[in-house]
Amino acid sequence: MADSIRVLIADDMSKRAVEILQKAGFAVDVKVGLKPEELAAIIGQYHGLGIRSATKVTAAILENPGSLKIIGRAGVGVDNIDVKAAAAKNVLVINTPQGNAAAAAEMAIALMFALARKVPQAAESMRQGIWEKKKFMGVEIAGKTLGVVGLGNIGRQAAERGVGLKMSVIGYDPLVKSETGLPAGVKLASLDDIITKSDFVTLHVPLTPETKDLFNAATFARMKKGSYLINCARGGIVNEPDVLEALKSGQLAGAALDVFGKEPPEPSPLFAHENLIASPHLGASTREAQEKVAIELAEVFVGYLKDGIVKNAVKPTS
Repeated sequence: MADSIRVLIADDMSKRAVEILQKAGFAVDVKVGLKPEELAAIIGQYHGLGIRSATKVTAAILENPGSLKIIGRAGVGVDNIDVKAAAAKNVLVINTPQGNAAAAAEMAIALMFALARKVPQAAESMRQGIWEKKKFMGVEIAGKTLGVVGLGNIGRQAAERGVGLKMSVIGYDPLVKSETGLPAGVKLASLDDIITKSDFVTLHVPLTPETKDLFNAATFARMKKGSYLINCARGGIVNEPDVLEALKSGQLAGAALDVFGKEPPEPSPLFAHENLIASPHLGASTREAQEKVAIELAEVFVGYLKDGIVKNAVKPTS
């Protein structure tokens, strides 16, 4: 019965999730900021666990899952969930790949413009009362090649926006074998082509063993001198010390990082470099996106816990 179904929301998310779950007859507890041992002690009391990026669901936490049947991530990445451990305990893991796609794609494009026109640096100069018009000479976006690594929901939307900006857009994704279904004007390319031919590269892949440090010193050495890198996907895909060296040498004209290997990141000389734009994981931080992912998560929970309907399931990687 629905009135016996209990769901725990362990991270901040839109109240719309709670409203939808309660309307379905579920009992919902919101407990944000639980320590790992606290979560482990109570997780078995719930049928569903809803999180964002703050809560880490490890194998230890899932050791005694009790009544738990589903873990939902209000967002795309599930690197804070031990999916293999969940599968071993017959706990379904789902994400919400649609809700924040537009916001993340827009963030990538916003950072591309910021890099091209040095907007943050110029704004900071003006804030200090300095007029440095000549210092902040930029480049135009139109006519440049945009390389998109990863053609899932977010990557496709970023690519589509690049086409609208009159860029030449090439995309790489090992799971995409045909241009059928891609936005008009987007051409499939090899990863090597993305690296060597792009003026701007934007990353939209999950963090996996295959993508860990995918962009490192060797990669940067093969990129066009004076090109730009944007990462709104996951920290760890880009080797941060190597980014600094590429910026120092001028191999990269600029880099924009919204995600980091450790969040919050430790203090680093990288953040002091004038051609580095850093932001605190804002890709999905819009009012619209946060409401959409909360609604999507709650609706998937209701469908699964009431009717056994599986949607947005995340499978363990080998």
